[in-house]
Amino acid sequence: MRKGSNIEDEKGKILSFIPTGEYYFKKGLKAYRQRNLNKAKKYFSRAFELEPLEPVIACQLAIVETELGNYEESNRLLIMIANDLDPFMNEVHYFLANNYAHMGMFQEAFKHVNEYLQKDPDGEFSEDAEDLLEVIQMDAEEAEDVLIVQDELISLQEEARNLLEAGQFEAAIEVLNKIIDNYPEFWAAYNNLSLAYYYLGKTDKAFEVIDNVLEKSPGNLHALCNTAVFMYYGRNEEELQKIIATLQKVRPILMEHQYKLGTTFALVGRYEESYFWLKNLYKKGFDGDVNFYYWLSYAAHHTGHHKTARAAWEQVLQMAPEKDGLEPWNEEDFHFHQGIENVPSSIIKRLNSEYIEERLFGMFLLSLREDKKAITADPSFCDIENLTFQEKIYLAKVLDMELKPMDASPAIEIGHGTAQILYERFRPIGIEQIGVYLLWFSFFASILTKRPRLQKKEAYAAAIEYIWKKLRHQKASQKEVAEIYHISPATLRRYIQAIKKEISGISI
Repeated sequence: MRKGSNIEDEKGKILSFIPTGEYYFKKGLKAYRQRNLNKAKKYFSRAFELEPLEPVIACQLAIVETELGNYEESNRLLIMIANDLDPFMNEVHYFLANNYAHMGMFQEAFKHVNEYLQKDPDGEFSEDAEDLLEVIQMDAEEAEDVLIVQDELISLQEEARNLLEAGQFEAAIEVLNKIIDNYPEFWAAYNNLSLAYYYLGKTDKAFEVIDNVLEKSPGNLHALCNTAVFMYYGRNEEELQKIIATLQKVRPILMEHQYKLGTTFALVGRYEESYFWLKNLYKKGFDGDVNFYYWLSYAAHHTGHHKTARAAWEQVLQMAPEKDGLEPWNEEDFHFHQGIENVPSSIIKRLNSEYIEERLFGMFLLSLREDKKAITADPSFCDIENLTFQEKIYLAKVLDMELKPMDASPAIEIGHGTAQILYERFRPIGIEQIGVYLLWFSFFASILTKRPRLQKKEAYAAAIEYIWKKLRHQKASQKEVAEIYHISPATLRRYIQAIKKEISGISI
């Protein structure tokens, strides 16, 4: 590394001092020894910017990233050293093995710890490497079985998470039940299952799952947080306050639990508590995903920490540029744009679903778009040949194609028209609104090939809203809902019965 340099004029007077990589590296080491990891990272990063070919700087920066819990960034630096900067720096493989072990990626950890021991059997970290190997290596056959299980679990959990985020709750439930069958003590799957049931309006099933978790794992933080969210959306203020009082006393050690607590407080509108936990993680250098920075920005904005809110939002845009314009300080625009109807990829996912109610919902979402042609031209757009005849008719209607009189269907007119009325009441379509539409499109799917006796769209919309609120244990009287839609309570009751007759499992 180069020494710091002074620039002098002809008289020997110092005009300026130009810090070099070594200057910042030494400052980083000092901060590291004082256990000021964020400051150490800052100095090592600056040193690496000035001397990007210096493997020692890169390695020290990687070590700090590891201690901050940023394993992926640490691995990126270590792999760069191994592949490009210094292939003979063998300890890199030990550091990689250590990171992968923390991430639960035991196959990669096993590979790198063995590579280190082969290349440097008497190296500085050889004893530590042997200990690490003991932890991750059982006998070969058992290790392989465990690693296969780990990979399968990670894959299934990722699949379920993606389905939940896309609002494909039925598909998520199938995957989560599969996880629970194979891994009955994997509590995260139960908690995600409860969310899927809740967003579908199956509130009793959601609480049944949560109660099961709390019975077998008392004090399970994820279960308590999910219960708080359910109480918030169900407007059960009394029970919500009890759970919040409990959560306020919790002081989790694991960063993952601090993250869950912080986002939960934000979801239920407790921004001060949310900001405390999320900002604390931010200070520690927590390597969060887009949701972390999203909720940090939201909590910071609502507690007057506007500088932090904007800094966090910059991170959101780096990870998800499509969220530009959804800033929490643009409240009106934010609430208008945040729905899934404004996310083409979400529409396409629904059109490709194996569930007919999801596909019909996707077609309705498509009808709300002005760029229908662009979406239908997307390579991942659904294969129209796989749709049923009635679905093709509905899609043609959505795309404003001319239909023969014989193809016109009263059921399609009712299905689409009722969804339009619901959209006036439930927009934008956020994750908590998806369920009301899936309830309607489940009924729509059941009458697609029929000629419905009841044809009043406003009454169908009123019945769906009433059933939906009752399923979520929200206060709603038939008289109040009937007045909203300008129908009589008697008409509402008739339509409620018609829907209950077609959709099994509704108990209100």
